[in-house]
Amino acid sequence: MTNGLGKCVAIVLRDDAILMEKTVLDGRTFYTLPGGNIEPGETPEQAVVRELKEECNIDVEVIRPINVTYRTGRSVKYSFECKITDGKEPTVGFDPELSPDEQIIKDVLFMKLSELNEKDRAFLWSEGLMETGGFADEVMKWGDEISYPGSK
Repeated sequence: MTNGLGKCVAIVLRDDAILMEKTVLDGRTFYTLPGGNIEPGETPEQAVVRELKEECNIDVEVIRPINVTYRTGRSVKYSFECKITDGKEPTVGFDPELSPDEQIIKDVLFMKLSELNEKDRAFLWSEGLMETGGFADEVMKWGDEISYPGSK
């Protein structure tokens, strides 16, 4: 569900892991960054703080903006690097835009890149992960071999 005001996502890091949401939609499991729609009267920064409170039961502070994506035919998406300020461990919250039976967030957890499939990692790159932490350094260690899922 998108609105004309845009969407926002948070990149929350702990050591070499990223806060991810395990979501199940139409029987398919995805790992995504926490975030959601920007509501009328909110800045993107205010929206990302609210979304993490709703979805992960944590208070965060925006460290800095990371990325703005202008998506053809869709709303603008803002990515922010954030840090947890209340010392709590993230837990599954509640998306107020969905009914109790429609909730798609099944877990929130810190994950390393090596724990994510290639599809979910690709979405992280589009959100600006390479601009945070030591992820660019990690990717540079991967070497020059070409790999592509489904190719032989």
